[in-house]
Amino acid sequence: MSDKRILPAFLLCLFFGVFGAHRFYVGKIGTGILWLCTVGGFGIGWAIDLILIACGAFKDKQGRPITRW
Repeated sequence: MSDKRILPAFLLCLFFGVFGAHRFYVGKIGTGILWLCTVGGFGIGWAIDLILIACGAFKDKQGRPITRW
């Protein structure tokens, strides 16, 4: 289980997800930069991440699911 929480990740994704803020929060720096350069994976990646975070299926840098609110 990850030490990161769902609520901050969800809020970062909802409001700043097109800039990759939620990916920087969970330690995924490389894809965070990619999201920053492509405006959230052209909006598609941002929407997918938002759904994954809400369902509890989003994972941190070490591959551990973020499950705690």
